[in-house]
Amino acid sequence: MDYQFKAGGIPLLVSMPHVGTDIPDDIAARFTPGALDKPDTDWHLVQLYGFLQEMGASTLSARWSRYVIDLNRPPENTNLYPGQDTTGLCPLDTFHREPLYQDGQQPDEAEVQRRLAAYWKPYHDQLRAELDRLLHLHGRVVLWDAHSIASVVPRFFEGKLPDLNFGTADGASCAPALTETIASLAQAHGGYTVAVNGRFKGGHITRHYGRPESGVHGIQLEMCQSTYMNETLPFAYRADLAAQVQPLLRQLAQAAADWTKQ
Repeated sequence: MDYQFKAGGIPLLVSMPHVGTDIPDDIAARFTPGALDKPDTDWHLVQLYGFLQEMGASTLSARWSRYVIDLNRPPENTNLYPGQDTTGLCPLDTFHREPLYQDGQQPDEAEVQRRLAAYWKPYHDQLRAELDRLLHLHGRVVLWDAHSIASVVPRFFEGKLPDLNFGTADGASCAPALTETIASLAQAHGGYTVAVNGRFKGGHITRHYGRPESGVHGIQLEMCQSTYMNETLPFAYRADLAAQVQPLLRQLAQAAADWTKQ
């Protein structure tokens, strides 16, 4: 199976497109040793969001590493942040500009198309199907795209990121009232810094599927990994830190689901 999926009963689908760590053998053989450490993975998010099943939310998480293909990039590989540096559909380097492939081993366009069909499409087909199922059941649904990133990545931004970065494509993917509800709860918590549509405005999943006029409200949360794990190898989960942020995450997820019933 190319992803892990659990269907829930409440109007909330949480997508985790960058948690995958598997790399097909034929691709791994062409990677550099540094690439095989998979430093840009959204580590441990399935564990961090472990409360979702008990809540009754649907969850969809990736099997394959973002280095194989990035599930949160458009299939045409257009830049989601025009004028800014970003990694592509089939990345060639890490967030720290270290090459992923040995010399001469980068994928050509034909291979990119094969990876789209083999690894990208199944995830998106399941995502679309579950959104449609939940829409049929509830009339409105929240798509929560869950991500995490190292708190300091000079390639993309100066200094340290805010702890919690919410993105709604500058308001296009989600009703303003829902964004306000979520942001206000996060800010009221007081333990974490918060940004809305700052450096992270939501990737392809948020922008493509978030259609408030059709009942789908898409919101991305990009968390600093320092809130729940160690950011250096071996990228260990920190249960002590996670225990502090999990109650807030659960509160946000529940508020998102409850909002659809208003």
